[in-house]
Amino acid sequence: MSHDTRERLVRRGVELLTEFSFGAMGLDRLLQSVGVTKGSFYHFFGSKQAFTLEVIGAYEAYFEERFARIFGDRTVPPLQRMRRWMDEARQGMARHGFRRGCLVGNLSQELGPHDEALRERLQAVFRRWEDWADAVLGAARDAGELPPAADTRQLARMFCIGWQGAILRAKLEGHGQPLDDFATFFLDAARRGGDAPDRRHR
Repeated sequence: MSHDTRERLVRRGVELLTEFSFGAMGLDRLLQSVGVTKGSFYHFFGSKQAFTLEVIGAYEAYFEERFARIFGDRTVPPLQRMRRWMDEARQGMARHGFRRGCLVGNLSQELGPHDEALRERLQAVFRRWEDWADAVLGAARDAGELPPAADTRQLARMFCIGWQGAILRAKLEGHGQPLDDFATFFLDAARRGGDAPDRRHR
């Protein structure tokens, strides 16, 4: 029973922290929604920081499975895998009316600059996501979908940075156009090897 309660707290924490800031979520909102006392919470986690680290771990595990399922599907051309990943993410935001964003991005803005342990943990998650993007972009280069000289590590970094910005705009504006715009822009740029289009003669 105690293990189930702990899991429910973590699961609910993930849900709330994709929609609200840590401050706006508040411990009371979390505990009331799960029906757990503050004493029980601190019995399970010891501190808010320990709870937040566990929530980040659960969120990362979810995305690890998702990256493996989509990016690891070698029956689909690599750039099509990236498009599929972005399309599924857009569908997920749409299901929640674009009220929910990225938990790692949210916490990075709010808590990352002020808590060294959280900052290091969040950076590690972003690096792992970049590893996944680098791997699928490397497969795209090997398949001839990208130029031979394409810097896939830099492209992966730009993908993760840009996608976070697109999520923020989609959440702010309440629709998926920023996600669509970024997906089109990034895939076009990737096919050019990451070079921006030359507009000087237009």
